[in-house]
Amino acid sequence: MSRHDIDPERHARRMAHKQTIMRQRIEAADREQGLLLVLTGPGKGKSSSGFGMLARALGHGMKVGVVQFIKGAFSTGEDAFFRQLPGVDYRVMGEGYTWDTQDRERDIRAAEAAWAEARRMLADPNYALVLLDELNIALRHGYLDLDRVLDDLQARPPMQHVVVTGRHAPEALIELADTVTEMKVVKHAFKEQGVKAQKGIEL
Repeated sequence: MSRHDIDPERHARRMAHKQTIMRQRIEAADREQGLLLVLTGPGKGKSSSGFGMLARALGHGMKVGVVQFIKGAFSTGEDAFFRQLPGVDYRVMGEGYTWDTQDRERDIRAAEAAWAEARRMLADPNYALVLLDELNIALRHGYLDLDRVLDDLQARPPMQHVVVTGRHAPEALIELADTVTEMKVVKHAFKEQGVKAQKGIEL
């Protein structure tokens, strides 16, 4: 069936029904609270989505914090852009991908230092949104104690939003989160075509 074969009256009835349902859901959703969001999975876009929410929060005049785990050995566009904006506390704490450092103790020290910065932000209600970029990777490799991380996330101010990114989110974090999105790979230029990371897309 093409788009020209759809009956206009039937379409209008369906949309009116959908509108009624959505309005009821919106009216019923009367709670406000800080949300814990987890962006995980093998697909591209986890950090990009997190930084999109960061931009949205800044548009509302909120103070935001960023702690980047793992990353740090190379410059990125988000680092260059967000770091210069007022209202952004931006901490790049990683020393590069784990296959580059090849030093577990060094990676653990970097992750511990990053979590100290994260805990400081999570304890401060002035931060309306905190982005913990690639935290899931640090947790997967056992660089941080998962129970301590979960306790600190639960103890944060009640209206503070937190976004956690990275592949392989632990099940306990997924259970604690309010919203979880798993990115799926359909095609990727690097894997299928051997295209290196591009500025503005991956960097």
